[in-house]
Amino acid sequence: MPELKYEIVKKCGVLSESAKGWTKEVNLISWNDRAPKYDIREWAPDHEKMGKGITFSPDEIILLRDLLNEIDL
Repeated sequence: MPELKYEIVKKCGVLSESAKGWTKEVNLISWNDRAPKYDIREWAPDHEKMGKGITFSPDEIILLRDLLNEIDL
């Protein structure tokens, strides 16, 4: 399996933290030298290990924001 290259361009925020120190974060990440995308996933404290996540283009993250603003909590 080829090595996965990533660069956290901007740390947007932490959503939660587990008892083991892993954090669920929203970040802007460049994967394999591609254009950065918004990303939500869990990270180990040193950011060397990560869980499965989901990525969004800038247009998708705006649509997600708008959808979440419509939710009646």
